[in-house]
Amino acid sequence: MTEVAIAAAGLLAAALALLWLSAWLRRRAGMPAGRLVYSDTRQWQSVPEPLYAASANLTGKPDYLVRRWNHIIPVEVKSTAVPDEPYRSHVLQLAAYCLLVDEAYGRRPPYGLLHYAGEGGPERTFAIRHTRALEDELLGTMEWMRQDWQEKRADRDHDDPARCRSCSYAEYCDQRLT
Repeated sequence: MTEVAIAAAGLLAAALALLWLSAWLRRRAGMPAGRLVYSDTRQWQSVPEPLYAASANLTGKPDYLVRRWNHIIPVEVKSTAVPDEPYRSHVLQLAAYCLLVDEAYGRRPPYGLLHYAGEGGPERTFAIRHTRALEDELLGTMEWMRQDWQEKRADRDHDDPARCRSCSYAEYCDQRLT
């Protein structure tokens, strides 16, 4: 009986250690507690279809979607250094994912998460509330971008050849660097 008790205690200790390790790795990746329902990183599963919001004519692929309680929370991971506050473009990107989740799953997420991996330095996760004001800003920005695109006023805003090579519009761009 003693051997059985020792084996059971060992298995219990191993299970607790694995649970702790799992929670630690999740926090380090900027992931909230909950069930992973979508991943665009190829590390967890094959890349799923993009989400689509017909109301905004918007398509996108968040890095992760996590089901937490009755909500689906988008998580966007950035490899850049941790800023004092999130970059506005990143906040708007996350707002777009919140809009996509709302339309694709029929549940408006109360917030999304921006995780900055820190390029070898500290990491930080920002919870961004998904408010009507933020959604209005997103829709206004999208309208402004579409007008600029239609009127051929969408000029390249950088001088980085690597960024041009990885751009999804490179084949259509008359301003590309490569």
